[in-house]
Amino acid sequence: MSDAANKIGPSHLQRAAFVYIRQSSASQVEHNRESTQRQYALAQRAIALGWHERQVSVVDEDLGLSGASTSGRSGFARMTAEVALGHVGIILGLEVSRLARNNSDWYRLLDLCTMHGRRTRTS
Repeated sequence: MSDAANKIGPSHLQRAAFVYIRQSSASQVEHNRESTQRQYALAQRAIALGWHERQVSVVDEDLGLSGASTSGRSGFARMTAEVALGHVGIILGLEVSRLARNNSDWYRLLDLCTMHGRRTRTS
């Protein structure tokens, strides 16, 4: 069993799994398709960790948008709101810089996760 699987409990599996997908520019989306495919594949990782397919929410509306700020990133805002409501059991992403490059945005998300007993994972 993987280290991540050892930390996932029943309370996590009762909530949604969010897969956050982002690249900084339209050019990266177009020219780095392998990265985009690897990010989408994280939905299968969530299923392998125990989430049912219908519980997995892929957040990809921020593709082609910079992570320097949360401004204009509706996917990040939606995901953060779901975490704040206690609806999220796990967030999967390739790198934390895809979530936020601004430390205050990243720490705000982490604080929300800890308030609800969730952990944020990168694979």
